[in-house]
Amino acid sequence: MTHDFPEGFLTPSTTDRLVDVDERFVFDYSSYADDLGPGQSWSPWDDLEALMKGPEPRPDWVVTSSGAIDTELGILKTGKEADVFLVERVDPHRPDEAVVMAAKRYRDTDHRTFHRAAAYTEGRSMKRSRDNRALKRKSSWGRIVAAGEWAVSEWGALRRLWELGVPVPYPVQIDETEIMMEWITHDGETAPRLAQVRPDRDLLESYYEQLRDSLGTMAQAGIVHGDLSPYNTLAAGDRLVIIDLPQIVDLVGNPQGMDFLLRDCANMCQWFRARGLEVDEQELFGDLMAHAF
Repeated sequence: MTHDFPEGFLTPSTTDRLVDVDERFVFDYSSYADDLGPGQSWSPWDDLEALMKGPEPRPDWVVTSSGAIDTELGILKTGKEADVFLVERVDPHRPDEAVVMAAKRYRDTDHRTFHRAAAYTEGRSMKRSRDNRALKRKSSWGRIVAAGEWAVSEWGALRRLWELGVPVPYPVQIDETEIMMEWITHDGETAPRLAQVRPDRDLLESYYEQLRDSLGTMAQAGIVHGDLSPYNTLAAGDRLVIIDLPQIVDLVGNPQGMDFLLRDCANMCQWFRARGLEVDEQELFGDLMAHAF
């Protein structure tokens, strides 16, 4: 069925203004391109459930626009259980707000081949009530819980430590077994690992105090990194940042929790001693136990 419209019926006048229209309902509309380039995808932010997004208040640099595009920039680091890529997220209409993030992608959906996995997970409460409900509903978060314990563990650790004020990368989102997080930089480049730097005496002492404060906060919350070393701490200028947390250990719930904590202390103190700082892992361990109990 067809209709005959008067000439100009579907052509709005470019000279006449709308009459009696509330200005609150008038807005500008900007369209987005339909086609994306190689290595690009639309940001999944709007499709993610609340538990799959980082804690609030979020840093100002987090891009939450519905029209944002993710562009893969290349690989940053390879590891035993995951690879880390750099991804730029930007709304084409707000190019000045572009941000580059680190995307940690676990290689498959079964990460139980991680070194000494059983020792790390013993005593861990992975099946919390909200996770059980998500599993039963088969929600997006439920599928993530079912897909990979290590990704879920690291995501939960990043959220919790960020909220506690521990210096870790801000966790932006988790989507399937990919965690998008803050890219830690120094002078515009990826911050070096602590093992790669040679700080002067003042900065060395500052790093150690930051380490002790961070471990104290974690111990008080019953959290142990479990694999802490100068290779998974970053020296971002004058700031020490802790990374790589899939193997997080419950200090009390895990029978080996205190052994893991003592090993973390020994690994870090050994590096500081090699740089000329007189520190002792037993003393550090004692201080942390005082925080925990």
